[in-house]
Amino acid sequence: MHTTHYTDTLILPAPDARAVAATAPPSGKGSVAELQYERLSGEDYRWTSDDLIFDVYCQRKDIAEVDRAAERERFFSTGQPCLRTSPLAKTYGWALHFDSDGRIALLPMDSTRVAELEADPTVTVRAAMKSSR
Repeated sequence: MHTTHYTDTLILPAPDARAVAATAPPSGKGSVAELQYERLSGEDYRWTSDDLIFDVYCQRKDIAEVDRAAERERFFSTGQPCLRTSPLAKTYGWALHFDSDGRIALLPMDSTRVAELEADPTVTVRAAMKSSR
């Protein structure tokens, strides 16, 4: 089984992100950004990366709860893009912090918490992937 988990890691917005502040993605379209934002905002350190990515995939593909165990096995039998490719970090100005258990907090890019985590020598700091424009 492949995994997308990070631990003790901070993913900063992509270097080419146009955002100057964290903003919520547009709602009502069922986009990956919208669904990830719905799950992560106000739910600090609840979701792991694998759980989040798989849950969003299931909602977008309308996969029934009863079928999810088998589908999860199939889904993670090959590598999946990690949250460094999340539109929240690539486009909307959000940072993602993974605690020691791999659970995620969504943080505004210009928050004091992001600055604290960047300065913490026990936290690995990575940037989100650049867009291929």
